[in-house]
Amino acid sequence: MYNIVNEDDFKYTMQDVSKYYFGARLSYTEILADEMAPFKFKTIVERYIVKDMDPATTLESHLYYLAEEDFQFQVFKQLKAKVRVSQLRKGSSDHYQEKVYTMNQLAAITPSEKEEAGMIVRELIVSKLALFAFSV
Repeated sequence: MYNIVNEDDFKYTMQDVSKYYFGARLSYTEILADEMAPFKFKTIVERYIVKDMDPATTLESHLYYLAEEDFQFQVFKQLKAKVRVSQLRKGSSDHYQEKVYTMNQLAAITPSEKEEAGMIVRELIVSKLALFAFSV
C-alpha cells in the first residue's frame, strides 16, 4: 500500500447524531477492546464478522477485499455501512480526493481496479438507526 507516517491517525472511534465512524487502521481486536465502540456493534463484530477470520485484520484490508459473495458484506449492507476512501486524481498536479461509497459500490470495484485507481480505505461509517434496527 502507501507509506503513511503516523498510522495512529487512522485509529479512532467517533460519533455524531446519526452515525458512528471507525478509522480504517483499527483491527477488529482493537474495536472489540475499545470502550467508545458501541456494545451492539462489538457484538455484531464478534458474532458475525470475525467468526471466520483473523481478528487482527484491519478494517482497511477487510473492506478493500470485501466481495458481494461474502457473508460480512451482507452484515455491513444491513448496517447501511458506507466507506470513505481517498482516491488518487491524476492531472497537472496529482492529489487525493475523498469519496464515500456504499457497500454495493465498493464491492463492485475489484481489488485490481482499486489498486489501479490508487484507492485507500480511510473510514467505516455505520448508521445508528440501522444498528438500532439490527437484531442480534
